[in-house]
Amino acid sequence: MINKFLVKHPLITEKVTEISKQGKYAFLVDKKATSPEIKKIIHSIYKVDVTKVNIINVKSKTRRLGRTVGTKPGYKKAIVTLASGQKLDVLPQ
Repeated sequence: MINKFLVKHPLITEKVTEISKQGKYAFLVDKKATSPEIKKIIHSIYKVDVTKVNIINVKSKTRRLGRTVGTKPGYKKAIVTLASGQKLDVLPQ
């Protein structure tokens, strides 16, 4: 049984919109998600063929606001490469 909640939502940034022309899309995923799980979930949700999944763990960072020191939480993102000729419609128009 695959947990569809491991993939939270697509990431939409300038860099991601540029690589989407190459058939690559980025998703925010749960910290426990693995590459094979992400591949199966993206295939089941969007009905596309995934050829490759790259995972990036973004570390948490400390930030200050005046005297107060806090942290921005870390997250895990997956860059999914689709088979040639396939597209996802996750970017807003």
